[in-house]
Amino acid sequence: MAKYLVETYYTCTFKVNHYLDEINETELKNLEKRDDGKFEVLDVKLDNRKTKNLDPKNNKVVDAKIDLVAAGVDNRKENLEHSVTKVLNKSENSGKRFSMPDRRKGYIQKATIGDHKVYLHTGEYEDGKIGEIFIDTSKEGELVKALMNNFAIAVSLGLQYGVPLDEYISAFVETKFEPSGKVYGNDRILSASSILDYIFRELAISYQNREDLAHTPSLNGLENGNLDEQNTEDQNQLLKIVKDITSKGFVRNNYKKNLVDLSDVKISLKGKK
Repeated sequence: MAKYLVETYYTCTFKVNHYLDEINETELKNLEKRDDGKFEVLDVKLDNRKTKNLDPKNNKVVDAKIDLVAAGVDNRKENLEHSVTKVLNKSENSGKRFSMPDRRKGYIQKATIGDHKVYLHTGEYEDGKIGEIFIDTSKEGELVKALMNNFAIAVSLGLQYGVPLDEYISAFVETKFEPSGKVYGNDRILSASSILDYIFRELAISYQNREDLAHTPSLNGLENGNLDEQNTEDQNQLLKIVKDITSKGFVRNNYKKNLVDLSDVKISLKGKK
């Protein structure tokens, strides 16, 4: 039977990075409730330990306090409790695979690099976050096709286990091997140093708004930047519905550009006699 219980208290410092399509008061108010941010633990320090006697006849509590935390911690007690809660939640979710829904959104992008055709297929979660990719090529042997297919599966599994897309972008953009050269069929990418360089440039532009990796400016441009301020509540609600049913990668966040005004369209339905 256990006679003593040792409680250990820690102070955890961490940061969470959130990537937003746009910044407004509503997004900022709900930011703390979101769980799709990139979590990084900066420091964990031992605060103190307490030893409790589990003997019901002896209620003695022995303190073994070790002061390793800088002054001012007491003033941040509530923040630390909130931090520890998030750390525990992240720990519980670590190593867990978030499988893709059976029916999912996504898009297919066809492009030609040199004389080689490349088809990029993507799959998205309900919130528009990418969760899988498939890569098809032409004029390649069975060995290369098998390697590309299994590479895509490996990347997809990593995304579903929580690996940020940014990590893949940093690792594979600007890799150099043949085929390479001019890119035809993609309006944002004009050249690539390899198939992987092209693929992750495309994903970065479509899902991370990485305009620094594009060779042509966005068609949406800055001229529409002030439209957000002019939208009414009904228009914002309509835009939210469109985001829920549209592939984020396909429209590249240019939802308003892809909207079609059907307010003046009249449909006459007549039944057969």
